[in-house]
Amino acid sequence: MARSLLKTSPNPVKTKLLHQIGMSLYNTSHGFHEEEVKKKLEQFPGGSVDLQKENNGIGILTLNNPSKMNAFSGVMMLQLLEKVIELENWTEGKGLIVRGAKNTFSSGSDLNAVKALGTPEAIFSFLFCRLMTTDSEIRFVHKEMGIIPSWGGATRLVEIIGSRQALKVLSGALKLDSEKALRIGMVEDILQSSDETKCLKEAQEWLQQFTKGPPEVIRALKKSVSSCKELCLEEALQSERDLLGTLWGGPANLEAVARKGKFNNK
Repeated sequence: MARSLLKTSPNPVKTKLLHQIGMSLYNTSHGFHEEEVKKKLEQFPGGSVDLQKENNGIGILTLNNPSKMNAFSGVMMLQLLEKVIELENWTEGKGLIVRGAKNTFSSGSDLNAVKALGTPEAIFSFLFCRLMTTDSEIRFVHKEMGIIPSWGGATRLVEIIGSRQALKVLSGALKLDSEKALRIGMVEDILQSSDETKCLKEAQEWLQQFTKGPPEVIRALKKSVSSCKELCLEEALQSERDLLGTLWGGPANLEAVARKGKFNNK
């Protein structure tokens, strides 16, 4: 799966991620306590979240807990937070590929921790762009576990595929192969190789078509689109003006003006 996760400040993402984890631990009426959430998560070890940063500005985040189909442990959730903050501060970063080790993305939460932690299936729906291999499938099995998606999973699923399709996918616990997922808009494209190494290379090539250019411009574009989704109209317009102000007259802008309008999509 591919997505640009990068923004300009780590604090909003840190707060949002911890708050969403916290909602699995506490009802909203009980409030949110960051240190209590962290202590609770530390009680569930196993697996790791690994980050590799490439020279081309693309990061590769690997969910690594193959003995449990890359299910999230509490420690992995904390590591995810650390990696997101690291990405926030990676000034050369332009895009991120999130993948699972050993040809499995993630089965959700380790069942030893699921009662206390909730299920982070929303990692999939949180991504801006999603890719599948030809022989892979997606399934939301919350109904069969007697729960509903957490971490904003249902909300984002509706945003991605619409309320009618989301209700079918969730209430039917449907298995979606790559063709069906592409048809309903769950994924943007299908990768042809199922080999782990070749698949990763193919995903990198796919993502690179959207990350060519200066990192500050790519990051600003991504943040502008995010603002349109997350903020009210007035705030989104102000954010757009502020972002433009960081780029206008900058190196990338001046270089483009000097090219005298010679633009192409190569």
